[in-house]
Amino acid sequence: MTQVTTQVTTPVQYEDFARVEIRVGRVLRAEPFPQARKPAFKLWLDFGPLGRKTSSARLTKFYTPETLVGLQVLAVTNFPPRQIAGFMSEVLVLGVMPDEQTVILVHPDREVPLGARIL
Repeated sequence: MTQVTTQVTTPVQYEDFARVEIRVGRVLRAEPFPQARKPAFKLWLDFGPLGRKTSSARLTKFYTPETLVGLQVLAVTNFPPRQIAGFMSEVLVLGVMPDEQTVILVHPDREVPLGARIL
């Protein structure tokens, strides 16, 4: 079992956290992203009233494109878009990293409305 070490960080005020918009989206489409430096997938997500967004996500250890489609996920929707190997990543899909090669998705444990915000 991998042991995760923690770092002490500077505390943030609630107002700082509240500025980060974490919302629920559904994976509509997923495909391999061989151009990325680290193994990743290209994702197309539906955020309901916020529209559709794209993301590059390093989820290749435990997921396949087929297992991702249809899942609800959490993503930061108000970071600036980033160009990653010719693909525009508009949101940051959230996951837990138990080690440097593994990302495990964070997602609701039941269906919730698309675009719902985490507070």
